[in-house]
Amino acid sequence: MNAPEKMPPSSGRTILTNARLLCPMSGRDERGGLLIEGRAIADIGPHLTGSDEPDTQLIDCEGHLLIPGLIDMQVSTGEPGEEHRETLATASRAAAAGGVTTIICMPDTKPAIDDVSLVDFIERRARDTAIVNVHPMAAMTKGLAGKEMTEIGLLRQAGALAFTDAKRSVANAQVMRNILSYGKDFNALIVHFIEDPHLADVGVMNEGEVSSGLGLPGIPAEAETIMLERDLRLAALTGGRYHAAGISCAASLEVIREARKGGLKVTCGVSINHLTLNENDIGSYRTYLKIKPPLRPESDRRAMVDGVHRGDIDVIVSAHDPQDADMKRRPFAEAADGALGLETLLPAALQLYHNGATALQPLLAAMTIRPAQLLGLPGGRLAIGAPADLCLVDLEMPWRVDAQTLASKSKNSPFDEMVLQGRALKTFVAGRCVYSYADLPLRV
Repeated sequence: MNAPEKMPPSSGRTILTNARLLCPMSGRDERGGLLIEGRAIADIGPHLTGSDEPDTQLIDCEGHLLIPGLIDMQVSTGEPGEEHRETLATASRAAAAGGVTTIICMPDTKPAIDDVSLVDFIERRARDTAIVNVHPMAAMTKGLAGKEMTEIGLLRQAGALAFTDAKRSVANAQVMRNILSYGKDFNALIVHFIEDPHLADVGVMNEGEVSSGLGLPGIPAEAETIMLERDLRLAALTGGRYHAAGISCAASLEVIREARKGGLKVTCGVSINHLTLNENDIGSYRTYLKIKPPLRPESDRRAMVDGVHRGDIDVIVSAHDPQDADMKRRPFAEAADGALGLETLLPAALQLYHNGATALQPLLAAMTIRPAQLLGLPGGRLAIGAPADLCLVDLEMPWRVDAQTLASKSKNSPFDEMVLQGRALKTFVAGRCVYSYADLPLRV
């Protein structure tokens, strides 16, 4: 498939009328319209009907939900080095189809994004091929090896929004202390995958009755909580900005809550997989559900949903990690970790709203304004002067996920063949419509 043609942002005027305007930052939830001028939001409110606006394109939203475009803090691609799995171009098309207007790339590429030249490569490549906003996180340690700290100051200056070793943990406490201390000097956010590599060892799923029944080696929840408790003590010691990426169990959430009660300013995230799936969904060795951290019991899933509803969990991510068929069509223990997520992030999250587990405002806040605030981005809000990064959503539309029709190069979706309710109808980036469901062939 050819790369999408790069088009300049719209320089004209567009009014989206007859919309349900919802903004988690301001608490706005009302009927009205939104005016786009060039790349930004120029006006918003019930008074915008478009009836007396000359030289303006009108789009009737037909009462559907208009929200800020989603910001996904955890997206792995194969570019550079493994473009057969995913490229920035294909990832951006998947993002647009899911209402995601900004993706944050993980540094787990080949080579790893641990050098200024590679940060520059991602930014230039994205400008040339991507249809959504793309920003890189850089590696915390060279080669993601967990031993030698990267040049955080130079990488930050080059454009890295935060620092992480993706799905690898820094086991050495002194190295982690140095990262947090040095990162503090540059107000750098340190995003850490919390899993003790020695306790996880050869485990391939959650340790418990299900893993025993399947005859698979398990990973105890303690592998996560022990690493988290260590990190929080180091964050308190250094004063560095710390974000726990992808917590998955109730015990970790309690650790976060207790730390905050003690005055520690730390944040955490959860993947959409751990909000909507549990270890029982693995069934008869479904390798598309082999992910890191592993899917936990239903009690942990419910605890994660409660954490989002109460605002204790700051962000929801897709944990998008494309894997080709050869890496997934193997015995469960030998299959690669990872699942697609960009195109299904919003529809899967909306299931929590439809089943009454949480309200729209806290759910969408975790995918819009809160990641924007964490990363220092201007989006994530419906406000005059904000970027016109928007998503028009049909909350009720039912559709069956067909991995073969998803925009990603790889097809390892954990939601394949599931019926979801709700999807993006249109996605705007910098005032330009980059995706329209109505322009696609009918999907049955």
